[in-house]
Amino acid sequence: MHLEFVTLAERPGLMETFWDMETSWPEFMKHDPIGNAYYAALEEFADYVLVVLDDTGRMVAKAHSVPFRLDEGELPDAGWDHAIRSGLLTRLRGEEPDAVSAIEIAIEPGLQSTGLSGRIVAALRDNARRLGYPELLAPVRPNGKTDVHEPMADYAFRTRDDGLPVDPWLRVHVRAGGRIDRVAPRSMVIPGTVGEWREWTGLPFDATGPVVVPGALAPVMCDAEHGTATYVEPNVWVRHPTGA
Repeated sequence: MHLEFVTLAERPGLMETFWDMETSWPEFMKHDPIGNAYYAALEEFADYVLVVLDDTGRMVAKAHSVPFRLDEGELPDAGWDHAIRSGLLTRLRGEEPDAVSAIEIAIEPGLQSTGLSGRIVAALRDNARRLGYPELLAPVRPNGKTDVHEPMADYAFRTRDDGLPVDPWLRVHVRAGGRIDRVAPRSMVIPGTVGEWREWTGLPFDATGPVVVPGALAPVMCDAEHGTATYVEPNVWVRHPTGA
């Protein structure tokens, strides 16, 4: 299948149908308040958004990144949320970004497991190079992790016999030339009421304590007495040199 990679800046008309593409994200993942602030301001980052079109011009995948300021030597614990929050503040203050982070890769369910993900990672890296950045950072969500109680610091560095990560998404990044740097233990924080979490997951959320939610990488902590629940997701920082 012939695929065309374009930026949203090159094809702004795609915004009219940008949100129509089907994705496989769990419902609760769509409610990170910091992430939603980025998506609401998406046109501000049009040069950093890639769209993949098939030979009929239909959108079959998209990839988001964000320029931000990395004012500390070590990649931040807050991962995904930090990159987005810093990117929004950098743009608001009129400051010059000095780093770029991948934010999301979404592929139409029918094209998943076809090798497209590796091509998109490479395209994001190439776009970062075009924009003058020496590396593309990525707070990767290792969605092959099924044991929510296993620490991410253990899972992220587990490898197969061939030396590649056991996690499929981390394996895609390493095969594309990335290097695993460190865990971001509070990369994404999704707070909500127990009512909201019931709506997002179909689970009762009626007892205080950890709740195992399908699709989550760690337990959701429920405070039934106060009517709230919070998910803190660990991700894994990966560095991709661009050669810029």
